[in-house]
Amino acid sequence: MFRHPAKGETIEDYLIRLLTKVKSGEIQIEEALVELRTLPYEDLGFAKVDHHRALRQGLPEVVFGYGKTTEQVVAIGESLLSRSDRLLVTRVSEDCFMAVQTRIPEALYNSTARAIIVNRVKEAPSRTGVAVLCGGTADLPVAEEAAITAELMGNKVERIYDVGVAGIHRLLDHLPRLLEANVIVAVAGMEGALASVVSGLVSVPVVAVPTSVGYGASFGGLAPLLAMLNSCAPGVSVVNIDNGFGAGYLAGLINKGISID
Repeated sequence: MFRHPAKGETIEDYLIRLLTKVKSGEIQIEEALVELRTLPYEDLGFAKVDHHRALRQGLPEVVFGYGKTTEQVVAIGESLLSRSDRLLVTRVSEDCFMAVQTRIPEALYNSTARAIIVNRVKEAPSRTGVAVLCGGTADLPVAEEAAITAELMGNKVERIYDVGVAGIHRLLDHLPRLLEANVIVAVAGMEGALASVVSGLVSVPVVAVPTSVGYGASFGGLAPLLAMLNSCAPGVSVVNIDNGFGAGYLAGLINKGISID
């Protein structure tokens, strides 16, 4: 019986293959209905897995691992991969990854981003234009989360790390690379000035990510969040504190739109 996307097959390719088989009479309409019935979402009891999201938005549902049990992460991951070609689970421990890998051997772990990744797409990312910057090494987990998200969306990502404003010459050394980008993700804690400085140097959107890195008066990232929201530099868009995924996703969408144009 015709069941689910093949390994490495996108949801669009799967639907084309399914409808082609219906048209040719190779499978019956009733069989196709069985397939399509779980396409919108699959109810696991503790979670309703959105299999339709890749068709709507181009990227399968991303799993926020924090707060979920290892068993829940494994079950959701297996469900998603039964109908998609990519998997991203954020904010998980290495122990959780080891449990996932026993069921999904191809899974990889980015220890810096604390994320589990499966990518069955045959073609390597080829869409250039996304740059991810961070102010300091302590911001790397959030920056890497942004970078791997954009990569899973089909983008080649320029990583420019440890270029905070306390040593601004380090940032200016990379100005030619910044000027080639279509969109820039600027990740910074402390006072969060990096996004404003970068936006004042380039003519492309800057996605600012405040991090919870800093001493007491940074209030767990609230100080850089407010600084970025009050930026006097035009073209800055701000996501939530430590939200590397949201920044990488937004950057991917912007770059895709520019590339299509």
